[in-house]
Amino acid sequence: MIVGESTAKDWFYKGEGAANLVLTKQCQFDVFMKQVGKVLRIQKIPNKKTLSAHKGLDLSNHEKLIWKDVGEILESATRDFASRAFIQHVMADLLNSKHIDAGVNFFGAILFYFLMYYEFSHSFLFFLSFNLQILIYVSKEFLDVMETNIKSQRPIWRVDAANINKLCEFALLISDHSVITSTPKCDFSIAVEIKPKCGFLPSSEYITEANAIKKNATRFKMHQFLKHHRGEILQISGYNPLDLFSGSRDRILQAIIALFESPQNNFRIFFDGSLVFGGLGGSLDNTTEQFNKSKEAIANLIASRGLQLASFFELVAETGFRSGIFDRLLATQKLDVLDIEGVIHLYYNIISQPCPICKNLSNMKVLHKYSSLHSLPLEKSMKIVREYLISATAKDCSLMICFRPSELGCTTSNYDSVFLRSSNQTYAYKVSDHCSCSFTYDPY
Repeated sequence: MIVGESTAKDWFYKGEGAANLVLTKQCQFDVFMKQVGKVLRIQKIPNKKTLSAHKGLDLSNHEKLIWKDVGEILESATRDFASRAFIQHVMADLLNSKHIDAGVNFFGAILFYFLMYYEFSHSFLFFLSFNLQILIYVSKEFLDVMETNIKSQRPIWRVDAANINKLCEFALLISDHSVITSTPKCDFSIAVEIKPKCGFLPSSEYITEANAIKKNATRFKMHQFLKHHRGEILQISGYNPLDLFSGSRDRILQAIIALFESPQNNFRIFFDGSLVFGGLGGSLDNTTEQFNKSKEAIANLIASRGLQLASFFELVAETGFRSGIFDRLLATQKLDVLDIEGVIHLYYNIISQPCPICKNLSNMKVLHKYSSLHSLPLEKSMKIVREYLISATAKDCSLMICFRPSELGCTTSNYDSVFLRSSNQTYAYKVSDHCSCSFTYDPY
């Protein structure tokens, strides 16, 4: 596996989120990887932003100040390493490290590096291993070719919004969480990817009257109306994030069914690692006829493995409930107590610049309320901004829930299990949380 221009043809588009683009390839190194599927996560950059050859590679002084208590972030040589350290040492503690993959655990990485160096010294690849995790150096030539190769597969609105960050020298190699491996290989794996969105209504006193709707309507619902108005979606989804995070089995099940009925880019199903239901990124929905055919096809596929569609929904809901991931994720999201309308004032405290919001205010009552924020000690301001950034990461994550039937002689002992009464079958499962690093604050 040489991540240089010559091997770009071997990598394929799997999907993307707001911050990263994911490529897939079956690993070829049996000695070390046992042919376990891997994916390569590559950083994106919004098209409206430009980076010089140096800017953006290192943390700013203000970023270092905010994260000064997390040594692993401060010690990171580049922003790429800092992003990984943020996931590994901040998010993993909050969401449970068993659900977080900050990179591939790889025993013997140093030996592997030397093998790669001597055997493929002509290539563009080398591995860096820190704390038994792997980041891969990728050449600009590789990124150039990949951007061209996958452009037609990406949703148009994703292409318009952001592209590969070609100044980002490292990509993250992680396990493909849309499959469960076992010894020997048994039956099948089926996985569901969910983008749960924000699961609570903010109640911050700093939310202005003009934005008071935020206290009564979820951000997801407001975005749905906006997308529908712009013609980006054909119908408004019936999904309510408050159901998914309710702690009620019935409401969680209701949320899963609603996501299936209107998946957009928020719900996808994988069969043995291959996408079989849901879009690649959320442009206009399919026609009703196409969508009904797609639902029928996935129902037949699941039924061919002895599982009815209703039981499948129950399996997803029960696993999410039992794993506790929804509760942990919600608690992490709720670290944002002031909302962006309060936090932005603290940002100006940290960078020691006049607050432009307060500068243009004439309402003395409101100005007095904001002055209490500007009088907070620097340490308190940094703590609140830090927790806001952690919350933003949790609001923008995606969850992958993967299942495999537990069978006699099929070793899946490393995974938890759930018994589904309706199908009289036990399933091994794993739940993984894919976070987009939001350890930096950009008020714009």
